[in-house]
Amino acid sequence: MSFGDKSTVKKILIVGLIFFSGMVGMGGVNAFFSYTNEMEFCTSCHSMKINLEEYQETIHFKNPSGVQATCADCHVPKAFFPKVAAKIMAAKDVYHEIIGTVDSREKYEAHRWDMATRVWAKMEANNSRECRSCHDFDNMNLEEQGRSARSRHSRAPMQGKTCIDCHKGIAHTEPDEPEGYVRPEEPQEPEEG
Repeated sequence: MSFGDKSTVKKILIVGLIFFSGMVGMGGVNAFFSYTNEMEFCTSCHSMKINLEEYQETIHFKNPSGVQATCADCHVPKAFFPKVAAKIMAAKDVYHEIIGTVDSREKYEAHRWDMATRVWAKMEANNSRECRSCHDFDNMNLEEQGRSARSRHSRAPMQGKTCIDCHKGIAHTEPDEPEGYVRPEEPQEPEEG
C-alpha cells in the first residue's frame, strides 16, 4: 500500500474532501448562529420592536457598569445542542411574524401572556441557565445587596428557587394574568422575624 497506488490516493482524497466539507459545514453553522444571535437580527422583525422598546428601558440594556445583556444572552444557550434546539424553536417566531399573529401592538398584547409563560416555563425547566451565565448565587456579594434581596438570594438555592421565580418582567413588561387564570400552588415563604 504505497502512496503511488491510485486506490490509496483516491481514499485519501475522499477522506480529505469529507473532512473539508465538514469543516466548511461547521463554519457555516457557526456563522449562521453568530449572525442570528445579533440584536439587530433579533429585533429586525416588526413584532420584536415592542420587545426592543421595553428592553431599552431596563438595567440589562443600560446600566452604570456598561455591561449589556443582549437578546441571545437571555434567550440562546451557550452549549451547542441546547443552542440548536433553541434555534429550531425560534423558527416559530419567524412563522408567526410571516402570518401576522403578532404584527400589531394589539395582537402582541393579546398573545403576551402565552408568550411570556412559555419563556418562564423554559427558564424554570432549565434552572434559569441563561441568567446563570452572568448571575450566580455563589458569586453574589450579598453584603452589597439590599436587605430583602440579600435575604432572598441567600435562601434561594436551598429552596430550589431559580432566577425566574422572582425576576419575571426584568427585561420585558410583565403581562397581567388573564381573567380567570388559576395560578399553580407555590410554597409559602416563612415570614422574617
